[in-house]
Amino acid sequence: MSGQLPTTPVARSASINSQQNTIVSVTSSGRKQARQIDGQRFAIRLKYPPMTRSEFAPIKAFIMKQRSQLESFTVIPPTESDALGTAAGLPTGTASAGATSITLGGTGTGTLKAGDYIKFANHDKVYMVVADQSDISTGTLTIEPPLRTAVSATDIIYDNVPFTVSLTNDIQEYNIGTTNLYAYELDVVEVL
Repeated sequence: MSGQLPTTPVARSASINSQQNTIVSVTSSGRKQARQIDGQRFAIRLKYPPMTRSEFAPIKAFIMKQRSQLESFTVIPPTESDALGTAAGLPTGTASAGATSITLGGTGTGTLKAGDYIKFANHDKVYMVVADQSDISTGTLTIEPPLRTAVSATDIIYDNVPFTVSLTNDIQEYNIGTTNLYAYELDVVEVL
């Protein structure tokens, strides 16, 4: 891993999508059969505002350091960096691999809301909370996708959740306008 994407300048927008592989077959009578394949991951597109050469230089250098798709790094999407809930403290989670219900504990207080992103301290994978949780120190937290590996009283990160990603292709392009301002979009995908 080669660090974290520079946080300044701040991207003006972030698109986050969930990529879940599903095999679907529909018969001529309309009967549908569907099966999911493991390996859900998030993809992120960051769009930056017009930047001067000196503003763009740290981003350009960091992207060059990734050596195309070879390296991985972390990104904290600016538009989704903090949980919607009122979570504070150090909540923990316990569950086996494949679970979508996490038993809560620890010293956390407050709430997590459906749509919040979380990460476990010993995981590279980011998960989404899919049901409101009114007390993060007790009860059960419902997430998707299922846990890739077990967690045992593992700290839950709920603010400034870092996505571990890599570039999606080998070509990185930026444009310089007639006003000498740089235009740049960055596409990354979660590395599992």
